[in-house]
Amino acid sequence: MKITLESENILIANKAVDFRCGVNGLSALVVENMKQNPNKGLYVFYNKRLDRVKILGWHNNGFVMIYKRLETGKFFIRAEKDNIQIDPAQLNWLLIGIDWRLMRNTESKNNAYF
Repeated sequence: MKITLESENILIANKAVDFRCGVNGLSALVVENMKQNPNKGLYVFYNKRLDRVKILGWHNNGFVMIYKRLETGKFFIRAEKDNIQIDPAQLNWLLIGIDWRLMRNTESKNNAYF
């Protein structure tokens, strides 16, 4: 399967979230905690065990939520003081289980796929 995720604004939340949240709950977190417009970017949320992520984005006339659960291992995410901005290539590396932080200085003009 190939899914393209692109945005000039991709933010990782600065703390784990309750994964019972759906689109409305995550949208509220984007506004209240991240101080962003949920219609303007991709927002990455993770659980405490770091084995699941949800990505919230806007597509034309409605929200899209992508959910990924790792069967083994953990995502390379850690709580930060602020939300972390990443690029599409780093998002792809995160989703496939690579430590995207080591790739920070690598620029990619390719689309992000997973």
